[in-house]
Amino acid sequence: MLKPGDPAPHLELEDGTGKLWTSEELKGQKVILYFYPADDTPGCTTQSCDFRDATADLSHAGYLVLGVSPQGAESHQRFAAKYGLNFPLLIDEDLSAARAFGAYKEGGDYKGIPLRVQRSTFVIDENGIIVLAQYGVQAQGHVEGLRKELGV
Repeated sequence: MLKPGDPAPHLELEDGTGKLWTSEELKGQKVILYFYPADDTPGCTTQSCDFRDATADLSHAGYLVLGVSPQGAESHQRFAAKYGLNFPLLIDEDLSAARAFGAYKEGGDYKGIPLRVQRSTFVIDENGIIVLAQYGVQAQGHVEGLRKELGV
């Protein structure tokens, strides 16, 4: 598991529109990277909509929000459109990013959807260093607690 002060693992993932996001590109920005199990499931929808509602304030404070889950581009596009999500959703189909960040888990499913991601959030500073690593967070109230912790 990652902890504050650790360098963030290398990231190289496409979003639902095909744009490639890399660690190198993100240097110089403060990033909130949150891993969620699956598009359009109850907890993930709650958490993603909470990030959507907080994005303006987080952006004003200098943070870029990026969501990460194993679903593909079409799923991410449908999910983002259905709920008006205003930040990129990155595709981690092989779960390599989830594994690198320690957000991978075994077992579980929701209505036949395999759930292999532990809901986790990482705040990464402009130099690519982990400032905050939260594992096993609850969807409800997570974003509000994160905002308080970050003073946003």
